[in-house]
Amino acid sequence: MMLPAAGPSPGQTYGAVLVAAVLLQSVCVAVTFLYFTNELKQLRDTYSKSGIACLTGEEIGNFIQNLDLIESEDRVADPCWQVKWHLGKLIKKMMSRSYEENISAVNAERALTLSQTDGQQPPRGPVNRIAAHLTGNSNRKNSLSPRNSSPRRGNGQKINNWESSRKGHSFLYNVELRNGELVIPQTGFYYIYSQTYFRFRENENEDSDLLAQIRNPKQLVQYVYKLTNYPEPILLMKSARTSCWSKKAEYGLYSIYQGGVFQLKREDRIFVSVSNGDIVDMDKEASFFGAFMIG
Repeated sequence: MMLPAAGPSPGQTYGAVLVAAVLLQSVCVAVTFLYFTNELKQLRDTYSKSGIACLTGEEIGNFIQNLDLIESEDRVADPCWQVKWHLGKLIKKMMSRSYEENISAVNAERALTLSQTDGQQPPRGPVNRIAAHLTGNSNRKNSLSPRNSSPRRGNGQKINNWESSRKGHSFLYNVELRNGELVIPQTGFYYIYSQTYFRFRENENEDSDLLAQIRNPKQLVQYVYKLTNYPEPILLMKSARTSCWSKKAEYGLYSIYQGGVFQLKREDRIFVSVSNGDIVDMDKEASFFGAFMIG
């Protein structure tokens, strides 16, 4: 008697089908993962390139030149175009500011060159400070020039000898003193001032005729002159007073002060003259002369 051939049982068949299904699903998942990974990479590269293309898609120089001509509704809605539009506006603004600064620098340099050509010295900080204060000199005999000593000295007697060697309050700062005249080093506006001290003290040994002449009413005058290339000195200021001292007075005193602002040119010279030089007292605190630049 023959037995039938043995075959796979139903349980074995079911197990084999299950294993095949699991393997097939794994393969499908792996293929799907690889596919989407590749797609994401391509998409990322595409967006990265398109972002750079906002600036490299066309020459930025041509875009800036035609910035106001290429505006349209389609372009306004384009984010990439908006980025380039704002960047172009910023570049044009910076270029315009740089151009204006360069033009201002060129104009300033040209003005400085013209002023130097005209003989005007440019301001130089501390060197530009110009001032002088001269005080009376105790050597009275050499202080005043003889009357009518020169046709270029104006009225009165010019005070030749001032103290300028920093004794007491006197000083010279970037100014030269020459024969009692302050030499102006730079064109500009100056405040000029001067005070003269007139003093008469009666001396018993004095000549009676001279005393009578001094006691008579006299006009006490102080002059401030300017010397230029013009043949005659130019009177800047004058102050005067008529005084008469009593015979009973032991001495008489009077001082004249005046000051003002004047425009002076380089190499101009200023000096002080007085009337009645016989009674001028060159006391250093009472008789003085000075000037300083104000602009």
